[in-house]
Order: sequence, then C-alpha cells, then structure tokens
Amino acid sequence: MKVSALCLLAALSAIEGFQPLHQQQLPVQTKSCSSSPLIRCHSTLSTTRLSAALMEPPVRTPETLDRVSQVRERFKRASQDAAQAKGCAQADTGDEWWRTPVPEPRRSISKDDPLRVVVAGGGVAGLVAAAACHSKGMKVQIFEQASQYAPYGGPIQIQSNALRALERINPTIYQEIIKAGTVTADRISGLKIGYKKGVFLGLGKQYEKGDWLVRFDTLQPALQAGLPPTVVVDRPVIQQILLNHGIPEGTVRIKSRIANYEELGDGMGVKITLEDGSIAHADVLIGADGIWSSTRRIMHELNAGADGYAASGAAGGALNEAEARRMAKDSVLMATNANRRYSGFTCYAALTEHRASNIEEVSYQILLGKDKYFVSTDGGGERQQWFALIREPAGGVDPEPTADNPSPKLNRLLNEFNNQEPGDQNGDVWDDFAHELFRATPEKDIKRRDLYDGSPLLMQGWARGPVAICGDAAHPMMPNLGQGGCQATEDGYRLAEELATVKHTSDVEGALQTYFKKRIPRTTIIQILAQLGSDLLVDFDKMMTIPLVGPFFLFMTQVSMPFILRFLYTPEF
Repeated sequence: MKVSALCLLAALSAIEGFQPLHQQQLPVQTKSCSSSPLIRCHSTLSTTRLSAALMEPPVRTPETLDRVSQVRERFKRASQDAAQAKGCAQADTGDEWWRTPVPEPRRSISKDDPLRVVVAGGGVAGLVAAAACHSKGMKVQIFEQASQYAPYGGPIQIQSNALRALERINPTIYQEIIKAGTVTADRISGLKIGYKKGVFLGLGKQYEKGDWLVRFDTLQPALQAGLPPTVVVDRPVIQQILLNHGIPEGTVRIKSRIANYEELGDGMGVKITLEDGSIAHADVLIGADGIWSSTRRIMHELNAGADGYAASGAAGGALNEAEARRMAKDSVLMATNANRRYSGFTCYAALTEHRASNIEEVSYQILLGKDKYFVSTDGGGERQQWFALIREPAGGVDPEPTADNPSPKLNRLLNEFNNQEPGDQNGDVWDDFAHELFRATPEKDIKRRDLYDGSPLLMQGWARGPVAICGDAAHPMMPNLGQGGCQATEDGYRLAEELATVKHTSDVEGALQTYFKKRIPRTTIIQILAQLGSDLLVDFDKMMTIPLVGPFFLFMTQVSMPFILRFLYTPEF
C-alpha cells in the first residue's frame, strides 16, 4: 500500500503541465486588513472568470468581536431555518409540473420547453446540481428523504476548485459564500507528531510532541491557477444560500424518498415512484442521495438493504443520540449490501466555541499517533472544528451517560489523547492542543460515526439511460483531502454543462455518459489519494521507527503536496 502511494504521487508529479512549486513556509501576515476576510482580502474577486493577475493574497488579522458575533449568529439562524425545513416545507398543491407527463416526452428541447430534471437528495450535492441545472434554464425538482437538515460535523471547507465551480454556476451564490466564509489559506497547515517519538536504536531524529513534520502551502497553488483561496463555511449557511439564491422557492419537497424508477425508453424520460405513492415524471433523474443512495441501488441492481435509512437528517446527520446509535449498527449491514468499504476508523467530531491558542499562526493541523490521529481547523467566529479518528471495528457505540459517568465520549477522548503521565494505552503522552479543544467542548456537542468510503465505479459507471449519480453516491471518499463536497460541487457543474448541450431528449443518455467519462478520471485519483492518505497517516508511527524510511516518507510527502494541490486546484473540471 505504501509503495502504491509513492508511485501514485510520482505519477501525479509527472502529469504534463505540472511544475514544482518553490518549497516555502507559509508566512503569517499581520499587516492591517479588515477582520472579515471578505472585504479587502477579496476585494479584487470579480463575478466573471478569475485570473491570477487579479488575485490578491489574503492578509490575516484577528477577528473582531463584531465579526465573531456575525459568524456565530448567522450559523444559529441558519441552523434554526434548517431544523424548521425553511424553504422546503411547502404543502403540495397537486399541480406541480413533475406530476404530469408531457404529451410528447420524446421531443426537441427549447427555452419554452426545457429539460425536466428531478434530483434525489437535498444535501449540498443535490442543491448544487439543481442550482446548476436551473441556471441553464431547466425545470428542477428536489426530493429529499429527510424531515429536516441535521448536518454532521459543522463547517466544511469550500476549497478553491469548488469556489470556481460555484462562481461559474451562479455568481450570486459565489459572492454569498465568500461573504460568509473565513479564509484558512492565510496561515500554516500541515502534519505534527502528536507525542514524543524516536526511531529504532536512536538512528534518526528525536521528535518532540507537537513538532511540525510537514507544512502545506495551500495558497500559492490556488493563486497560480487564478483561483480564490479556500474558505470555511457552516453547512447550514451553505444550504440556506443555495436554497435562497440557487433554485426557485418550493423546489425542495421533504419526506420524499425514491422507492423505484422506470426508464421509459430512448428519449422518453423516467417515471419515478416515491415511498408515499406519488409518481413523478422527468426527462432526467440525478441521484445525489448520498453514500447509501437509493438511485444507485436501483441503477446497479444492488440488494434491497443497500439503501436503508442511514439517518433522518439530510447530509447523513442523526437527529439525536438514539438515532446515531442505530446508524452505527445499520451502516455495517448497508455497507455489505452496497459494496462500500469500512475505512477502519470511527470518528468523533465537534464544533466548539473556543479561540484556539495558535489561531493566528495555524489554520489546519493533524496530530499523528498510533492507530489514531487528531485533526483541527479554524471554523471562523473564534470556533474550532475538530475530529478524532480512532482505528477500531465498525458498529461500536459509547456507553450511555450515567450519574457516575455523565460524559462518556469526552472521557474516552481525554484518555485516548492523554497529555499527562502515564499517557494513553500505548504509554504515549500527547501534545496539549487536543486536550485544549476537548476541554472546551460540551459532551452534547460531540458526535460520533464510523467512516465509510468506496472503490471507484470504473466498470459500473455513474449513468444509465436518463439517470445519473453524483457526489457521495458516485464517489464516497475519506475526509483527509477535504474534497468530498468539493468534488460533488464539480459534479453539479459538469452535469449541467453536459445537459445544456441537449437539443432533443434522445440526446440525454449521451450527455450523461459524457459527464461520467469527463469526471471519472479525476474523482478516481482523488478517491485513491484520500484513502491512501488516511492509511499512511495512521501507519506513520510504524514507518518512523525504521531508519531512512521515515525521513524518506516525510520528504516525499513534502515534495508531492504542491503537485497534489495543483491537481486539486485546477480551474477546469
């Protein structure tokens, strides 16, 4: 596996057009700038195609109290809107366009008679796909199985490539995301050793806990490609922006799960049956319904258990602790039926209102350890989003709180990443930073779920007839590169671009196959990189005990990252 990873990195470095970037430590700039990264730092961003000549590097200054309050209040309002299904809870009128088949389904497409597109799934992938299709003049309808939005894990990074896709789809969405976002590319990112670590027989460097191993410059690759720097935005805020600016009011119908669909033949469209018995008619069905996709189950003829209810909240989020416990068990069975892979990690996550001690120098860091690692990133508004990934079998759950142990999740994490002697179960005493964030997080805010991904669907494909899948339904990946949502955004853009070429409904199948062929090479590489990256991180300890191998691994990681980032931050997808 490790050899494969290095070969893949070497292959990326050899891709035509890739040139090495100068290795440099990302400077922390402190000259005057608006505390919002949206004013001066983004003042040169236009709503037309961006160019490197127009990009101005962001300048970091501490967030003001007004900015902190603005970010936190917007998150709370968006979360309330999501919980109330704002924009998604309109009552049926009975005359929705999707209820009635067109008299001549096999027909020419025009401005007056556009493509009719149904999207399964109202998470970020589905909302982006719908917004992209709407921007091209298509009729769109979203069917979301959830009763409300209950996102898992807090803010997400909208990296430079996804920002470019959003800018092309809808300039207003792009500007609103920029306005809401906090820049994370203006400070240091990278890998640290989580605890004091030597090498075999002392033949190598002695690492102290918290030492930097690799530092990443995510800014220069973006600027050189003419892309805006990465921002982090709360998921409910993104969802409300897409609902308000991307699609017509009433487009999303909640509590609407696809039970089955029927392809009606060349150019005749698709007939969709919902679990409540409703029938929908469309020219195109897009499955953006997540890793346990009903659309994919039907398309690939998988077992019925491949698409059970993972959670009642959109974006895979459990609405409460009891549902999270059920998800842990159900996901094991669904993964077998859906041919998904358990990553080997359970993940604890939280967003905590805490001004990190290193916030002005570091935006993203990973503390590495034996069979576990800790990830933290600036969430904006003087908040930190953190993840603790621990290698263990799937399906595990924590004890329920009791009077003697009211905080079982928190107590486990404090022990797993113990920063006091005698250390964790391996005898390792961890860097203080993980404990700093744990101590600032209430038990009720800590969520847990097992992480699943999947192999690239090279042979099975993403499209069949008038039906296609996108996002996690097509390419679920580990979170190490932060590209899951970003690749779903690229999918939505490319889907709409290809469907916009359709002049007759008989062209739909060819357009969807073109979408698949254009997207599969890129997403396959990114899926593999994310999976290998996760495996390499958790096996770091074993590698560092071997003289020469550890330093070589670090060297290859440092050298390869500019190429990987340039591959990720391409302006074309």
